This record gives sequence, structure tokens and C-alpha cells, in this order.
Amino acid sequence: MPVDLPHVSAPAPAPAARDRVTTRVRLDLSYDGTDFHGWAAQPGQRTVQGELEKALGRIARVPARVTVAGRTDTGVHARGQVCHLDLPDAVLATLPGRSDRTPAEALVTRLAGVLPGDVVVHVAREVTEDFDARFGAQWRRYRYRISDGPAAHDPLRRDVLRHRRPLNVAAMSRASAALVGEHDFLSFCKPRVGATTIRELRELRWERPGEGRADEGLIVATVVADAFCHHMVRSLVGALIGVGEGRRDEDWPAQVLAARTRVSPTRDGAGSAPLCPPQGLTLDHVAYPPDEELAAWAARTRTLRQPLSMDQPESAESD
Repeated sequence: MPVDLPHVSAPAPAPAARDRVTTRVRLDLSYDGTDFHGWAAQPGQRTVQGELEKALGRIARVPARVTVAGRTDTGVHARGQVCHLDLPDAVLATLPGRSDRTPAEALVTRLAGVLPGDVVVHVAREVTEDFDARFGAQWRRYRYRISDGPAAHDPLRRDVLRHRRPLNVAAMSRASAALVGEHDFLSFCKPRVGATTIRELRELRWERPGEGRADEGLIVATVVADAFCHHMVRSLVGALIGVGEGRRDEDWPAQVLAARTRVSPTRDGAGSAPLCPPQGLTLDHVAYPPDEELAAWAARTRTLRQPLSMDQPESAESD
């Protein structure tokens, strides 16, 4: 007697076999932070993220949300900022129109037509889903520029701090040496609930470029770390300016580091580092590993940097 067998549906195709729905796109951009209320979108405020996402929405005609390497503060600039977003494949396909440009090339051209003049997207490129602008970064480099005398003041530059006193660059360089390495930078950070303040400061270097060099006559600090806490770069510079002015001894920044406190310093004792103004600070470069290492690096960074309380997201950089 024949037996009725249950109907078995064919297995659904594996995700890899399905057509792609979205493509991840990396954007490399720069901006003059003077007239922005920082990177992160905020209601009623002009921000870099707000302007960029508004421009992307006009072009793509769908909501666009970007993830950034470092959320810079009000007044902070960027020459080498990086972010990523996921765009529908159907949208990407329409961007070149009748031209022979790639979708990524067309996106850069079209963004140039709608972004304000103080934001520029230099390059767009399609990347794998393993690329994460924030957690995938291996290190970040900032530069802080100071003009410490009328001869070096340039009214056309908005990325330089005008300082009222001459600074001793050699003393600032010597005082910086004790801060390099992996430390708890609590005294140099505005901590976030549940997030670590341990960072690896890989480079903290001061120079006054000579004649014919870029930034001639200015004082330039180069600061490199795996990541930065909120206000960390500005606090490092603020502490070292005190040394450069002669108001603090060269070992004072090391005492601030060892204090591990958010209590303000006394006249003779160490406490939290002072915060210098934002306008001299520029995000210069963000470095990423080779493509085959992106996923592992991002997973490692998430483990190290994610706050214990997910209600208090930690910024990779908030200077």
C-alpha cells in the first residue's frame, strides 16, 4: 500500500548565495571644524555628521547613517577622517547615471555638489563588511598647532591656537617622554561610565618646523595612539603647555599621569590635566590593517573598548 511521504521544501539558499542587498562604502574626508558643534549629530546643532548624512540622504533618497573613526569635539578639525556606511545596491547602481564612472567615483562627485564648503569627501571606495571605521582602526594620529608669537600669527589659518606666551619646545619634548607607552590616562581624560581609560600612547613629539617646511614658525605636537579617551589629546597638550611656559617643572606631567585622578591640581600638587582650546587640534590620519585582518582586529578592539554599560557608548576619540 503506498505511503504518503511528507512534503519537504527545498532548503533556502545560503546567505552567501543570495544577491547582495547593501554594499559597505568607506569615505575619506576632511573638514574645518570651526563652525561645527563637533562631529556627532545633535538636534538643533550644526555638526559634521549631520551635514554629511543630510547630503547622503539627498543623493541616495534613503536614510543614511555613518560610523566614524573618531568623533571630534566642537572646533576640532580633520584632514584624515574616515567613516563607513551601508548603501543599497540598487542605489549605488544609479549613481553614475549615463557616465562611465564607478558608483564610488560618482558618489564623491555628487557629494561635492551638495556638501557645504567646510566639508570635503576626497575618496569613496567599496569595502568588505569586515571593515569598521571605528573598531577596525589600528592607530590614530593627531596634530596640535600653536603660534606663540606675532611673527608666526597667520589670520588666514583657523587650525592654529594663538598663544600669548613664548614656549620652550625642548622642555615640552623632555616632559613628554614619560607619557609615552601604555598607561591609565584617567588624569588626562573625561571618563565614560564603564569604559577603560587605559591607552597606548605611541608617540608624543614636539617640533618647531624651520624655514621652507610646512607649518614654518609654528609649534607642532604629533600625537599617536591606538585610540584616545574623551579630551585626551587636548589634556596632554594642556599639561605640556604649562611646562613650555615655565610654570610647571618638567616632571609635572608624569606626576599628573601617576595621580590617576579627576580632581583639579593645586598650585604645588598634581591633579587632573588642564584642557587646552580645541582650535589647534586636527585629526591627521587613521590607519587600518590589511583586509584579511580587518575582522579579527575589529573583534579585538570591541572587546577592549566597549563600555560595561551599553547605555554609555564610548567614543573611539572625542577630542
